[in-house]
Amino acid sequence: MPRPRMMRKIRFEPGVTYFKPAGVPMAQLEEVTLSFEELEALRLQNIDGLGQDESAKKMAVSQPTFNRVIKEARKKVTEALVNGNAIKIKGGDYKK
Repeated sequence: MPRPRMMRKIRFEPGVTYFKPAGVPMAQLEEVTLSFEELEALRLQNIDGLGQDESAKKMAVSQPTFNRVIKEARKKVTEALVNGNAIKIKGGDYKK
C-alpha cells in the first residue's frame, strides 16, 4: 500500500482559476489542470525568485518533492502554451 501524500503548504490562492486562448470557443479547447501546489511552486521560484531548498521549506516538503512538483507544473504550463490548451487551476493536496 502506498504511503499517504503529505499536505503541501501554500500561501496563495489565485482570484482567477481559468485561462484560455483568446478567440477559441470553449467547446474546441482541451484543458490542462494545474493544482494549487503546482501554482505555488511556480510562484515561489519564478516570481519570488527563491531556490528549491527555500521554496521546499515554505511549502513544508522535501527538496526532491518540490523538484517533482515544479517539474510537473512546468510541463503542464508548457504543454498548454504550445498546444493552445486552456489551463484550469484546481485541487491538490494542500493546506493554507
